[in-house]
Amino acid sequence: MLTASTSTVRAGAYTQRSVAAGDRARAGAGARGGMWARRAARVMAARARAIPVVSIGGIAPGVVPGVRGPWRVARGEIAAATRGFNGDGADGGGRTGDQRGASDARGAGRRDVDPQVQWFGAADAPTQRAPAANLGPGAPNRGGPGGTGAPNPFLRRDQNAERVADATPGRTGANQRSPVPSNPNEPGAAQANPAVQQRQQRAQGANAATPRRPPPPPPPGMRSPPPNPPPPPPPDPPPPPPDPPQTRAPPTPDRSPIALRDVLLEKGIVLTSYTPGQHRIVCPSCGGGSTAERSLAVHVDDDGASCQWMCHRATCEWTGGASTSDAARPGRNGPDANGERGGTRSSAVFGSGSGASVGTGMSRRRGSGAGGAPKLPSPESLERVGPGALTDNAKEWADWLTSRGISLEVAERNGVAAQRVFSPAAGEHVNALVFPYFRDGELVNIKYRGSDKSFWQIKGAEKIMFGLDDIAGAREIVIVEGEMDKLALEQAGIKNVVSVPDGAPGKVRDGDLPAPEEDRKFEYLWNCRAALDPVSRIVIAVDSDGPGQALAEELARRLGKERCYRVTWPEGCKDANDVLQKEGDAAVRGSIDNAEGFPLRGLFRFSDFQDDISNYFGVSEASEMKGVSTGWRSIDGHYRPVPGELTVVTGVPNSGKSEWVDALMCNLAVQHGWTFALCSLENKVHEHARKLVEKYTGEPWFEGKYGGKKARMRPETMRAGLHWLDNQFVLIRHEDDELPSVDWIIGLARAAVMRHGIRGLLIDPYNELDHKRPQGQTETEYVSQMLTRIKRFAQHYDVHVWFVAHPRQLHNWRGEAPGLYDISGSAHFINKCDNGIVVHRNRDEKLGSLREVTIHVAKVRNKVAGAIGDPKLEYNLTNGRYEDLK
Repeated sequence: MLTASTSTVRAGAYTQRSVAAGDRARAGAGARGGMWARRAARVMAARARAIPVVSIGGIAPGVVPGVRGPWRVARGEIAAATRGFNGDGADGGGRTGDQRGASDARGAGRRDVDPQVQWFGAADAPTQRAPAANLGPGAPNRGGPGGTGAPNPFLRRDQNAERVADATPGRTGANQRSPVPSNPNEPGAAQANPAVQQRQQRAQGANAATPRRPPPPPPPGMRSPPPNPPPPPPPDPPPPPPDPPQTRAPPTPDRSPIALRDVLLEKGIVLTSYTPGQHRIVCPSCGGGSTAERSLAVHVDDDGASCQWMCHRATCEWTGGASTSDAARPGRNGPDANGERGGTRSSAVFGSGSGASVGTGMSRRRGSGAGGAPKLPSPESLERVGPGALTDNAKEWADWLTSRGISLEVAERNGVAAQRVFSPAAGEHVNALVFPYFRDGELVNIKYRGSDKSFWQIKGAEKIMFGLDDIAGAREIVIVEGEMDKLALEQAGIKNVVSVPDGAPGKVRDGDLPAPEEDRKFEYLWNCRAALDPVSRIVIAVDSDGPGQALAEELARRLGKERCYRVTWPEGCKDANDVLQKEGDAAVRGSIDNAEGFPLRGLFRFSDFQDDISNYFGVSEASEMKGVSTGWRSIDGHYRPVPGELTVVTGVPNSGKSEWVDALMCNLAVQHGWTFALCSLENKVHEHARKLVEKYTGEPWFEGKYGGKKARMRPETMRAGLHWLDNQFVLIRHEDDELPSVDWIIGLARAAVMRHGIRGLLIDPYNELDHKRPQGQTETEYVSQMLTRIKRFAQHYDVHVWFVAHPRQLHNWRGEAPGLYDISGSAHFINKCDNGIVVHRNRDEKLGSLREVTIHVAKVRNKVAGAIGDPKLEYNLTNGRYEDLK
C-alpha cells in the first residue's frame, strides 16, 4: 500500500486533477472505452490505500488485475510493482520515496499526477499505447482493455496523459516517438532530443561571446547581497548548462525472452495456467456481469506462443488474439528501452500465496562490466572437452567426466570446457570445469567447478537454467539439481533436461511464497518463464537427500503441483549420475518413466486407499461395513444402518416416525453398543427420557390407559434405565430461545464424537431448525448445501445420521402414505440421502390393525445394506416398542 510520504507528495498535485481529467476526456477517441477507463480510475482511487496481494499457485497462476465496481476489470486484486508503487526504500539513483515523489511532482509534463490513483503493470514500463484487442484491422473493437481510443488502465495516469498529449495537436508533452534520456548531458542526449541540443548550443554561444549580466538591484528595504567577484576567464571547453532536476534513471532492460503471459497482461488477461488448451477466466472487459461469470474463453495454441479469446456474454463479446511475435514486431511507438522498435514488454504475475505481485524485475540487475554487462570470457580462453586431441587442462577434466560415466560426445554437445580462471574459494587461478549457460544459442552465464568441488558463476550474469535450449518447444521436461545430472540423463538418452543453477535450499520456506522480485533464490524460473509456461508435464528429478526434497517442493510450489511429477531413485542412489554409475542407463530411464505426481490436496488414486479396499473385501457377515441389524427380521432384509450414511425419515403427523427412530436407536444401543447424540427439538427432556426408558425396560412409566393392566416400572428399574440412558445417549439442546442451526448442531456433534465416541446422530425435525439463508439463495439451494454438510460430517467421522423431516401440506389427503418427494423444502432430501424411509400407520380398521405400521424403504443407495421394500411392524402401545408381525 502507499506510504505516508508518497501519499503526502502526491497530494500536492491533487488540484491538477480537473485539468487532466478534462484533457483525457477530450482526447478519448472511443466513448465506451473512455467511460470504462474513467470509471475504473474512480473505483481504483477509492481502493488505492488497500490493495492486497493475492495468492496464486505455481508459475502459471495469477490473478486477473482489476478493481471492483460496476465496470471492474475482473474480480480479484493485484498488487502494484514494489519499486514503482511503494514510497519506501531508495531507487537506482539512491533517492528515497519522498525525493522521488517530489521530483516526479515537479517534473515537466506531470500536470495530471493523481495523488489517489495507483498504476498497474511494471514499475518502469515504457509509456506506450497498448495494442488493440481486435483480431485484425477490419474487426470491430469490442471495448476491451487496450482497445483503440481507450486509455490504457495498466499505465500510470500521467503516462496516459502524455500519450493523449502526443496524439492531440497543440498539447505540450513528451513525444513518445523520441524517448529522452534521464540526463540531458549523457552522450547522445542532444541527438535524441533536438530541444536539448538547441539549449546547449545557445548556452555555449552565450558563454563564449558575452559576459554574464549582473543581477538586478534588490527592492527597497531588502539587504543587498555582497558584490560578486570579477568573473574568471571562460574555461575551455565551456561548462555544460546546469543540470535539470534529477529524475530516476531508466532501469536496465529485461533480458529474459518475452512470454505469452507478458503479452496477455497488457490486455488485462491473466490465466491460472499458460499450457496449450482451453482456459476460462472472468472477462477483464465486462467483469463477468453481476455474477462475475467466467465468460472469457482463452485458447492457447499448441506452440504456447499465441492465443485467441472471446467473451461469451452477449453484452460484451470481446474478441481478440495475441502472440509473442506481436511484442517483437516493429511498432509505431518508437524504440523501446533496449533501443529496439516494437511493443512494450510487461512483467507478468507469478507465484502463489500472498506474495504474488506484478513485475518481476528479475533480470534487471546491473553486472560488473562496463555499462552493466557481465564479464563473460572470450571463446579463445575456453579449452574444449570432447573427443579428439585435447589440452592438458581439458584432458584432466575429460578423464574425470569419463570416470563419472559421461561420454566426451555428450560433454562436447553441451559445450563443456576447461579454463584457467581465478577461484574465489582457492584464492588463486585454478583449472576449472566450465558449464556454459546458453539461451537461443547465446552465451548468458558460466558456472565453474573446481577440483575441490567448489562452484562459482560469472558476477552479474543473468540466472537461467542449464540446457535451456534443449527444452525449446518441449511439452515434457525434466529438471535436475546439477549439471552432471543433466549430462547423466542425456547419457541415458533423455535430452529434454534442464538443471537449476544454484543447487538446493536447506529447507522448505515457511509461509507464503515471496513476491517474484524478491524471490532471488529462484529467479531463474521467472527468467525462463517463456520456455516453462507451455510445458504440460514437469518431472523433478533432484537428489534424494533432505535439501533435494526441499528443492523439489519449492519448484513444485512455483511451477504448479498439478503438472509436476517426482522421481524416486533406486535404493542406495542419491541422484541421476549416481544411478547411471551403479545401475546403468536402463535404471535411469525407468526412474524417469515411473515418476509419480506430486500429492494434491483432495486428489487421490484408488491405490492410495488400497488397505481400506482390501479390508472391505475380507469383511465378515457381522461387519458394520455391511450394515448392522435393526433388531427386526422383517426390516433387516431391506434396511441395515451403515456408519457414515445419511437416512432421511418422513411421514404424516402422528404416524410414529420419531417413535420408530427412537426404538431403532434403542435396539442398536442394546445389541451393538452404539452411542448416540440426540437433537430432538419437539420432545421435552423428561418426556424423551420416559419414551427411551420404556423401550429399554419394556415396562410402562405410568399406570393408566396406555399401560393397560400392566403395572408400572419399579423405582429401581427406572434408575437402572436412567443409568443405561446416560451411558448411551447425549443431548444437543439450545439453552436459550433462539433456534439452533445445522452448523451449530454439527459442531456439537463433532465434539460428541471426540468426547463420547457417538456412532449415530438424530436431528428431529427439519422444520424446527433455524434456516436463515443469504439473500438471493433459494430454499432448494439451501437444502442442497445443508445436506452436503451433513453428509460430509457423517463420512468424515463414520457416524450414521437420521434426519427427520415433515412432508408438506397434502391437499385432498385420503390416508395414503406420502412419498419422499412430498417432503417440505426440496427434492434434494431424496436426491442426496443414502437411505429414504417413510413411516406410515394404518388408519383404516378394514385394512388391518390400527397398530400396524408400514416402513416404506423408498431409497437404498448401498445395495449391500438393503433393498427397496415395504416391511411391516406392530406398535406396542404399552412400552413403545415395535415388534415383527406374527
